[in-house]
Amino acid sequence: MSLTFKPRPRGGHWPVVLAWLALLLLALAVALVGGAGPAYRLEWLSLDEAFSLLRRGALLAAGAAAIGILALLVAGVCRRGKPALVGLLVVIATLSMLAPPLQLRDMARSVPPIHDITTDLANPPPFEALAAARREAPNALAYPRTFAEAQRAGYPNLGPREIARPLPEVRDAAEALAAKRGWAIAAVTERRIEAVATTRWFGFKDDIVIRLTPTAAGTMLDMRSASRLGKSDLGTNAARIQAFLEDLATRLAV
Repeated sequence: MSLTFKPRPRGGHWPVVLAWLALLLLALAVALVGGAGPAYRLEWLSLDEAFSLLRRGALLAAGAAAIGILALLVAGVCRRGKPALVGLLVVIATLSMLAPPLQLRDMARSVPPIHDITTDLANPPPFEALAAARREAPNALAYPRTFAEAQRAGYPNLGPREIARPLPEVRDAAEALAAKRGWAIAAVTERRIEAVATTRWFGFKDDIVIRLTPTAAGTMLDMRSASRLGKSDLGTNAARIQAFLEDLATRLAV
């Protein structure tokens, strides 16, 4: 009777161990990064604690990528296809996960560090229906006049939009567009719309006011979008206003 022994795989268990370790770290990183926002929204964590969770998740993701690269190299040298594939997939997944935060970091460096944007710097539309909510928030109710110069430099093309349509038609179109975007409508009057936009991940709230003024040519529309929390909005409010004005013009075909 003869015994047949299966040859030991090249590299032993190390390629598999490294691949599984990379996967484990990646899973933990995804859990921390993905859970930070919902945990803050549900008030399980403070904002500082949620951001700390994000940083830890990013560090774990970086560790997962490093071990994934090591697993890829070791498995490649040992000609172990499956562990090498796992290492490669971990590296790709980690880069995909870290790309958005890195893009936000670059964006933060390229836009003014402000959080309140208006199309009328001389006479910004005031919040009325949302005034109480803004008084309870960290950021100011009134437009900070110190932001005007930074806004001019950062968003020189942002300004009021005159639309050659009657005011009621413009107001109804603007209200419908705000609702389509998922904004919570706080108030609609003859010449004003106020609404709240909530971010999906962390649930941050940005307040929006649209002011309508009749003119000889139609209707002048001014808009203001302001974050309740945070020093810099990473360009979100300016982008929101610009996109809304462009979509409204398209909707009214002007």
